[in-house]
Amino acid sequence: MRLLLISNSTNAGEAYLDYPKQEIRKFLGEKRVNCLFFPFAGVTFSYDEYKEKVEQRFNEIGHGIQSVHDAEDPVRAVEEADAIVVGGGNTFHLLKAIRDLNLIEPVRKKVQNGTPYIGWSAGSNMTCPTIRTTNDMPIVEPDSFDAFHLVDFQINPHYLDSNPDGHAGETREDRILEFLAANQQMTVLGLREGCMFKVENRDMELIGPKSVRVFKYGTEPYEMSDKDDFSIFLKD
Repeated sequence: MRLLLISNSTNAGEAYLDYPKQEIRKFLGEKRVNCLFFPFAGVTFSYDEYKEKVEQRFNEIGHGIQSVHDAEDPVRAVEEADAIVVGGGNTFHLLKAIRDLNLIEPVRKKVQNGTPYIGWSAGSNMTCPTIRTTNDMPIVEPDSFDAFHLVDFQINPHYLDSNPDGHAGETREDRILEFLAANQQMTVLGLREGCMFKVENRDMELIGPKSVRVFKYGTEPYEMSDKDDFSIFLKD
């Protein structure tokens, strides 16, 4: 199984998908790959606009994009894809569309059989058992929160250590600890912006300049860096 799970598409002041584009290129290889893109996390712009935005960046690094929303048979499109690419946006909107099209099992099977998967933000959330550690508002209601379950841990992308000045609500850490109180068997990895996980079969590494915050029930949260082995979080 090969996964590239990116926290955020764009760093402040940079072009869209600029910082991860070379890691995407290396992950997919030198030979042109025709990727199947999932645009369903986009809400305030059209799927066509989202596809064009991603296609432009992928073309720059020598790879192609087709969108599943254009496919007459989405299941067949998944089965024939050279790679799966799932963009960020609203995770609930993304999951609902995928579940409505009955694509959970086809994507899971496809990726488990070796097809590369690239996701950012909501697209990274989708590889977890559920989307319940997303940061998004539930603007639509999927019939389940269950996602692709390609990994056994949960990701919290865009992880932040503090709240803005003057905000008296819960911190991101508080929210994750609430999740763990209700789901004590789970592990949550707080993936900070500018960082990504790369999974190659039984190996998992952190790429990026910041550490990851690790949350487990009954354990004080702790940090892991790109010097540490993240493979301990993969399935046996």
